[in-house]
Amino acid sequence: MKPGGRALLIVMDSFGIGGAPDASRFGPPGRSDEGSDTLGHIASVRARSSSGPLRLPELMSLGLGHAAAGATGRWPEGLAPPADLAGSHGWAREISHGKDTPSGHWEIAGVPVLWEWSYFPDIPQCFPVPLLEAIAEESGVAGSLGNVHASGTDIVARLGGEHLRTGKPIYYTSADSVFQIACHEETFGLDRLLSLCKTVRRILDRGPWRIGRVIARPFVGSTAHDFQRTVNRHDFSVPPPDSTVLDQCKDAGYPVIGLGKIGDIFAHRGLTEEIRASGHPALWQATLDALDRLGGGPGLVVVNFVDFDMLYGHRRDVPGYAAALESFDAALPALWERLSPRDLVIITADHGNDPTWPGTDHTREQVPVLVKGGGVAPGTCLGGRPTFADIGATLARHFGLEPTVSGQPLW
Repeated sequence: MKPGGRALLIVMDSFGIGGAPDASRFGPPGRSDEGSDTLGHIASVRARSSSGPLRLPELMSLGLGHAAAGATGRWPEGLAPPADLAGSHGWAREISHGKDTPSGHWEIAGVPVLWEWSYFPDIPQCFPVPLLEAIAEESGVAGSLGNVHASGTDIVARLGGEHLRTGKPIYYTSADSVFQIACHEETFGLDRLLSLCKTVRRILDRGPWRIGRVIARPFVGSTAHDFQRTVNRHDFSVPPPDSTVLDQCKDAGYPVIGLGKIGDIFAHRGLTEEIRASGHPALWQATLDALDRLGGGPGLVVVNFVDFDMLYGHRRDVPGYAAALESFDAALPALWERLSPRDLVIITADHGNDPTWPGTDHTREQVPVLVKGGGVAPGTCLGGRPTFADIGATLARHFGLEPTVSGQPLW
């Protein structure tokens, strides 16, 4: 099969459109994710605020409202149906066992995570003593602070001063399968922090813990009033357990460009080029530049817009999330101008993170699947998809490759 043109996969990190059918199985004791709805609740808050309804004309023209209505049975409040549809739309549920970034991305790329990750318990001193002792011995970094479930910004504000005084790294985790380490970028040193994370990754990989990511969280500042995390975050992930559509494209000789944290998520596998960019404006520019470098294609660009999740979802910042959505939407016309008839764009998400929901964790939600190009007629409803992996299967077919491990093409 002859390959198509360029393909762009955009992941709006955490942009869920309504609780998944199995959402009642997820969430901490005493409550679940049933009823969570990232888009729906943001839209409702905005529709009733002095700012007025969300303004997302480009996403709505792709069928975002129709996808949300298909997923939840109700139209997002304040979002008017578009006069015409310029793309095709569907919605997808996740079959992976987690609601985390690697699980979502790997499933999108055709490889669901059909096992349980390991998690650290939500108790004081959540990291096992043997693990901490091994880290200290192998890294040469004695002692630690935190060792709890926490929000990254909160724990840095609370323990950053003690970290500066003692030099001890701040260890913390969350409901995700993560081991996070926060250290001052200047006094502790970024290289030293990254070396420490690599040591923790090696120890976890050979032990009984199946932890998805070790995350370096560098920060700067001198007091709780001005501590700020920097753009030099790094994720040290386990690799996907099977060949993703990224691997397939690379093996077939096509350029595969990963932007933002895509390289970290896929353990730097399946990519011919990685571009680290931080912040949505920089990511948009990197996306357009990458498409330009591909020329007429074929080639694949994959980008994760992480600020939706990192800056607004986890911090339960509804106005910030809403503004970020509108800014994202306003950037889309510049992308449309660069597309040729043979190109394919798929916009989706990896999980939810409802900023109106209790706590600070991800929410188990369905995600939008919005498509422009690729030969599918505008206005086509792709329906409810049983797995995110249908996206990877579609990309594989676009490039004339063998089917992915899981999933069926969207059309």
